[in-house]
Amino acid sequence: MEGVDAGNRASGTNCALLIDLAASRQGAYACCMAAAAHILGVILAGGKSRRFGGGDKGLADLSGRPVLAHVIDGFRPQVGRLILNINGEPGRFASFGLPLVADGENPELGPLSGILAAFDWQKRHAPDCIAIATVSTDVPFLPADLVARLDAMRNGGIALATSNGRRHPTVALWPLSSRTAIADALQRRALSVNALTEHLNAVAVPFPMRNIDGSAVDPFLNVNTPDDLAIARALLSKP
Repeated sequence: MEGVDAGNRASGTNCALLIDLAASRQGAYACCMAAAAHILGVILAGGKSRRFGGGDKGLADLSGRPVLAHVIDGFRPQVGRLILNINGEPGRFASFGLPLVADGENPELGPLSGILAAFDWQKRHAPDCIAIATVSTDVPFLPADLVARLDAMRNGGIALATSNGRRHPTVALWPLSSRTAIADALQRRALSVNALTEHLNAVAVPFPMRNIDGSAVDPFLNVNTPDDLAIARALLSKP
């Protein structure tokens, strides 16, 4: 009986620890959701979509709506304010109703140019924001807890998303203090976002596959090519 009682006590202790851990995680996420009001969200749509064959892949039709509309739907509830980084003619994005921010002093040098432009916009228009969350224009299946999980894990630094063993450096949360490093990388033409996040010891935050109508889907499946778009369309057209 003593062995049974000891086992029960151990089991009870383990259960209590699991409950405490779950409660602490829920508390951390709740705290981060409150902090989300002070996070600026940026959708990076300034690329040239070369692998897509040119044009704006974010404007491609996906289940009757632009890919970008799906990204906005998934990302907007997770941040306090949302802007769109673009290059070229702004009128093609006017219908989305978001502030449009073009690359500044380092135009069209890839995602880092757009991220730096977002930092500069934040300083002028959203001084109450404490961090900047970025996603690309071609990820229509974003997790609903993306920003909360990144914020909970970053320890004051940069956090980026991973899935299925791959890093997604443009899907990340950046503290305001990282602006200097981004500007310096652009000045040196060190344009790899992945290399910069590794240099700055960004925390890699894993995300599980999403279940969409019985299919396991990478939450950061990106519509880089016409074949990717066909896959996304097939997923959303399931009865």
